[in-house]
Amino acid sequence: MSAASLGRPIPAAHPAAVPVGQRTAVPAPRAAVQFLTVAEVAALMRVSKMTVYRLVHGGELSAVRVGRSFRVPERAVHEYLRDAYTDIA
Repeated sequence: MSAASLGRPIPAAHPAAVPVGQRTAVPAPRAAVQFLTVAEVAALMRVSKMTVYRLVHGGELSAVRVGRSFRVPERAVHEYLRDAYTDIA
């Protein structure tokens, strides 16, 4: 039993509303973003959690607020470390 047989209209955005020959391919999935906790970032960088919080609040390290805590994209940590690298010679 389908929605059409019950007399209910099928929304245009629904896949069943598109004829079988005209359906498009499923879009490729996006790369998953890995988020780290402040404690994980601190362990990775070998600094204190307070240092990570200072970097986040100072805008030097991007983060997402989730409730009352922060999550830092792994990519942002690697970019920060790459940009902060200095050559001592």
